[in-house]
Amino acid sequence: MITLSDAAADKVKDLIDAEGDTALMLRVAVRPGGCAGFSYEMFFDSERDDNDITTVFGPVTVVTDPSSAQLLQGATLDYKGGLESGFAITNPNAQRTCGCGSSFS
Repeated sequence: MITLSDAAADKVKDLIDAEGDTALMLRVAVRPGGCAGFSYEMFFDSERDDNDITTVFGPVTVVTDPSSAQLLQGATLDYKGGLESGFAITNPNAQRTCGCGSSFS
């Protein structure tokens, strides 16, 4: 399952707080597509399937489906602020990534 850095967990918490719904969870998934074969998908979700894998990082709950969890094993979600702010996933399972940085194989 993916791990959240402290900075990522703090930013996700801030975004959930801004939504005003404390029941929201961060869903991280891997979907077919993108330049390199797979792409990451992240969104807030209020529903959890029975087979979802759930991990808690402080006040943030992260859920992922079992297929995505296999591809995210050992991966880390980080957040960087500043001029080039945003979320980035470091995934040791990725054999190659595309130039845009949002897909992998």
